[in-house]
Parts: sequence; C-alpha cells; structure tokens
Amino acid sequence: MFVVYLVLFLGGIYVMGFAFNVAEFEGLVFIGGLLLTSLAVGLPFLLGAIEHRGEDEKGAGSIRS
Repeated sequence: MFVVYLVLFLGGIYVMGFAFNVAEFEGLVFIGGLLLTSLAVGLPFLLGAIEHRGEDEKGAGSIRS
C-alpha cells in the first residue's frame, strides 16, 4: 500500500507543477493536484482508524482489573 500512497503523493505534486504549464483551467488542475496530495496523506490515517475501530484504548492484550 505504501507504493500506492507514494504514487498518489508524487503524482499530486507533479500535477500541481504541471498546472503552471496549462493554458486554461490552471486553478482546477492545481486543485486536482492538491486533492491528490491530500488524499495520499489522509488516506492512511482514515484506513488505520477504520481498521482499529471498536478496539479497547488500552490495547487488545491488556489485562482488566
């Protein structure tokens, strides 16, 4: 999964840089790159939170007293 996030992150940076060479809709292309970069950073946190949803805060192997 790390490779997917890396491709999204670097692709978003590339798209943001490419926005300066586009003749029309520079803002939309830049925002698209910004969204790709934000998705690459935020998606691991979201998936990790979903994966660990409902677990005890102390951890799964803790002894309750």
